[in-house]
Amino acid sequence: MPIIVDIDVMLAKRKMPVGVLAEKVGITPANLAVLKNGRAKAVRFTTLEALCEVLDCQPGDLLRWETEDRWDRRGPSADEPRPAVPSSQPTPQES
Repeated sequence: MPIIVDIDVMLAKRKMPVGVLAEKVGITPANLAVLKNGRAKAVRFTTLEALCEVLDCQPGDLLRWETEDRWDRRGPSADEPRPAVPSSQPTPQES
């Protein structure tokens, strides 16, 4: 799955237990676990908004996109470099 959920990162930065976050956001700990473990198929904007409010962060702090070729069942390697983003500018050979 190319969308990576970094709720654990923000929980660690805020030193907040999962149960406290679930309570403050108004979702069950089980549903929060599904979301934070990357098993959710969707997230409501109201839930994302509540997560951002409670964690005092932006949606991009909780969700990020990885290219499909960097992802397998175990996830991307921590030491693997990010691929270069192709430029929309033509190269000298293309001109």
